[in-house]
Amino acid sequence: MGINLKGRSFLKLLDFTPEEIEGLIALAGKLKAEKKAGTAHRLCEGMNVALIFEKTSTRTRCSFEVAAADLGIHPVYLDPSGSQIGKKESIADTARVLGRMFDGIEYRGYGQSIVEELARYAGVPVWNGLTNEFHPTQILADFMTAEERFGSLKGLKLVYMGDARYNTGNSLMVGCAKTGMRFTACAPEEYFPDPALVKECERIAAGTGASLSFDTDPERAVKGADVVYTDVWVSMGEPEEVWEKRIADLTPYRVTGELLDAAGPQSVFMHCLPSFHDLNTAIGRQIYEKYGIRCMEVTDEAFESGHSIVFDEAENRMHTIKAVMAATLAGASV
Repeated sequence: MGINLKGRSFLKLLDFTPEEIEGLIALAGKLKAEKKAGTAHRLCEGMNVALIFEKTSTRTRCSFEVAAADLGIHPVYLDPSGSQIGKKESIADTARVLGRMFDGIEYRGYGQSIVEELARYAGVPVWNGLTNEFHPTQILADFMTAEERFGSLKGLKLVYMGDARYNTGNSLMVGCAKTGMRFTACAPEEYFPDPALVKECERIAAGTGASLSFDTDPERAVKGADVVYTDVWVSMGEPEEVWEKRIADLTPYRVTGELLDAAGPQSVFMHCLPSFHDLNTAIGRQIYEKYGIRCMEVTDEAFESGHSIVFDEAENRMHTIKAVMAATLAGASV
């Protein structure tokens, strides 16, 4: 496709054209095939990257570290106690220091303004591993997984069940608008995305053939859906007090086996993980003891069903993150 992203930061999908997004997915597919074949692709030999994690993670950290190793990059992990960013040192100063030591910087944490400021001052590519507002590396993995299943993204119907106001819901809506997909958010109206972002996505969709819709009825929303997607009801960093209201408001929007059957035999289930589909987590057991529910955003039946492709999706986090680093550090393309 001949995309050239060398030196670019990867902060949100709004910054990228449909062709660039498709190019990154195609590059991820190429690198995935090479990895499966045992073909080395050390495209960034000798480079160093900083991985700043103000919010902890399993998939994002492992994806960046494995992808870096495959590309010949040395990653340095900075956990919440391993950096003075925003505490004893300003974001701008941190960016200027790290930019002189590293070839790229990943940030996973709080406000989008933080990762944007890092990119403004670092002088090297900065990658968004998650902020409150956007989660672009997740959506690349989601779309790569959907493309592997259906062959193309254009025209696919994706229904996001639950709280669509934050990073994953926002980024899915943006990604669908960019790639010509049909996006539906299904939730109580107070959980719909920010109207300003909706308006921006509608403008993008007008040029790509995408569509956006918002529904409060789960069975109506999922009819004919290719992808049924959900996420946890309470995001990292939110206070414990919000659980009671979220459970009351969003339980009718839980993904169940019956809901996937209503979507149709073609439908797949996706989740960015971790998921509260059983009682095998400390939080899951705490919620059960307090509220008496054995699962939250998805039932165990649906999570473990033949519709579920969540672990393909999780694996593809690494391949798509590798593509982002290879493209922005080494200019790799397909």
